[in-house]
Amino acid sequence: MEHKIHQGRNVKRFREMLGIKQEVLAFDLGDDWNQKKISLLEQKEVIDNSLLQQISKVLKIPVEAIENFDEEQAINIISNTFNEEAYIGNSGAIFNINPMEEIVKLHEEKIALYKRMLKEKDEMMARLEKLIQSK
Repeated sequence: MEHKIHQGRNVKRFREMLGIKQEVLAFDLGDDWNQKKISLLEQKEVIDNSLLQQISKVLKIPVEAIENFDEEQAINIISNTFNEEAYIGNSGAIFNINPMEEIVKLHEEKIALYKRMLKEKDEMMARLEKLIQSK
């Protein structure tokens, strides 16, 4: 039996993974869109290619991700990656960890996170200004 990929459901999955609400996606797609239309779109098995292009641009993901993502295959890959021989806790391996390197690495990750948060804040402010100006 051939398994079909549900593009609307994939749009919903990626939107949710990115923490984007239907209203925000509708706003970013333009004046013709609202939350109800996004809800209906996410129920469609196949979505028009030009619309997929717009959605992928808004979500900042490749069109191919929406077209090809198959949850069953992803689950199979994940479940086959882990097996009964996987160790939890101390497996007897010896780890040479330099605490200072780890602290520096964590600090760099924190700085990168702050930069991403500031960028997202600026993007949200731009969206809000656009929304205010359109009213």
